[in-house]
Amino acid sequence: MISYEPLFRTMEKRGISSYRLEKMGFSRATYYAIKSGQSVSTNTIDRLCHLLQCRVEDVMEHIETEDND
Repeated sequence: MISYEPLFRTMEKRGISSYRLEKMGFSRATYYAIKSGQSVSTNTIDRLCHLLQCRVEDVMEHIETEDND
């Protein structure tokens, strides 16, 4: 399972709100899709890494579950 918790931790550490992220050019709808755990494209992850000047690991992580067989 993919978790976006690292994104929210990264945003908090850097003092970036969802409002500020939107002002930086990131879609509010996409932010809320991520927040609700929906899948996003690698282009979206790339955009977040660019805007936040961070690595992929700072945006998402894989969590092993029993369903990952």
